[in-house]
Amino acid sequence: MPAAVATETVVAEQDGFVRPKERDGHCHEKTNSTKQGVLPSHTDSFEVVPLWAALTTYFGFGLLILISYLRELLTRWGVIKRCAKVEEAKGFVPLYSDFEALYTVNIYSRIKDCWNRPIASNAGAYFSILERKATDPFNHDLKITGRKIRALNLSSYNYLGFAETEGACADEAQRALCMYGTGTCSSRRELGTLDIHCELELLVAEFVGKPAAITFGMGFATNSANLPALVDKGCLIISDRKNHASLVLGSRLSGAKIELFKHNDMEDLERILRHAITHGHPRTRRPYKKILIIVEGVYSMEGSVVNLKRVVELKKKYKAYVYLDEAHSIGSMGETGRGVCEYWGVNPADIDIMMGTFTKSFGACGGYIASSKEVIDHLRRHSHSDSYATSMSAPVAAQTLAAMKTIMGRDGTDDGRRRLRQLAENSRYVRQRLMEMGFIVWGNHDSPVIPLMIFHPATLAAFSRELLNKGIGVVVVGFPATGITETRARFCLSAAHTREMLDEALKVLDDVGDRLQLKYSRHPLKPSASR
Repeated sequence: MPAAVATETVVAEQDGFVRPKERDGHCHEKTNSTKQGVLPSHTDSFEVVPLWAALTTYFGFGLLILISYLRELLTRWGVIKRCAKVEEAKGFVPLYSDFEALYTVNIYSRIKDCWNRPIASNAGAYFSILERKATDPFNHDLKITGRKIRALNLSSYNYLGFAETEGACADEAQRALCMYGTGTCSSRRELGTLDIHCELELLVAEFVGKPAAITFGMGFATNSANLPALVDKGCLIISDRKNHASLVLGSRLSGAKIELFKHNDMEDLERILRHAITHGHPRTRRPYKKILIIVEGVYSMEGSVVNLKRVVELKKKYKAYVYLDEAHSIGSMGETGRGVCEYWGVNPADIDIMMGTFTKSFGACGGYIASSKEVIDHLRRHSHSDSYATSMSAPVAAQTLAAMKTIMGRDGTDDGRRRLRQLAENSRYVRQRLMEMGFIVWGNHDSPVIPLMIFHPATLAAFSRELLNKGIGVVVVGFPATGITETRARFCLSAAHTREMLDEALKVLDDVGDRLQLKYSRHPLKPSASR
């Protein structure tokens, strides 16, 4: 198998596809329904990167770095003028490493117009992007021209389409703004707790199926500032390699011993658990005070879904605890939007700590942790995010409440169920069409996150710019945020997208994929007979 394999989680290869273990613990076999053009449920697929694509990607990066070093050398000799410089204070140790500065100035800056694009509208099905133009030949200085580009939004986490400027959610947010103002100007421990916060926490606990919940004003801090309150020195954290940066930071801040297991690989997780139980802490050989397994529901870069049923089995077998991050899965997975527990048929009581955010499916911001009343009371006393950070603004809490009530059907309509159904249909439709076209697409067939593999760094910029010129806004991700051979575009589907919008986008993607030669798949799906 070539070095450029999708992830380290692969356990079986069939017909050019690499798939992680299925929920029953056995490798997924390619079914007849897949051959007929129908994607199976509850499976992740990671097609092997073609060897020639991996080799040319490494060659491309090597050539870029070589030219960058040569340019730096000629600049020091005064042969060419320095196009940009990382400022350093005289007498201080440089903030940047030599390679980081080299990469930023000579590689990233050339294509940085593909990121940090400012928008001038809500993040709906369409949004307005402010055009930027470079004022120098090297693309280092970007200026806003004042022109707005209307583009189809395939990049925001607006899964259920609640990021709206009108409707029930917007009305509730406006009503809360008039009643409470824009902010509380205080932490929850002081004078920052409003009655709307208490109402939200009760509804969150009911929605996810836990006895109690606590909310925070920032999704990232929900992980990074609360994990240190749950584990400390003498504990063990076993974390998926692909976990979000907030989980990584929170784990490091806790002081606990950290072990990483291969992405969604339950055999590797069990190996680490067995070793931790039998050997204890590597220095003292004493048993760990507690073992915490940290996983995500939907992995935002891979588009994969955690094998939760197997995680729970291992948790019970080895008497560990489970911390489930549902930032991308709550509201977007499961028949009624209850997340991966509902998707897999797992009892929420088997998950010790359930974390989620309101920034995706609910069109708001902030996050929550749901658990037993004892754990939530402990967090109220010891969480830095609860004690020192300003509490969630009332309009945001009102937006979240209105969206959650809509999903639950408490608004007296079937709008929530309609949005959930639309998102599921859109996700599977786009993924299937892309695979039929010949693109390499990773992740779970039911995930609203769809990574399309690009591989080459130069093609990454060309893909992003070309789609923007065609009126489509996408997120592209490359090294060092991904592995060198895992450069990708990441599409986020929404219930706000209609079939006509998606067909138009797919038509453009088909054309751009042909012109940029991005259709690397050796085993594209056959077109579905139902369409």
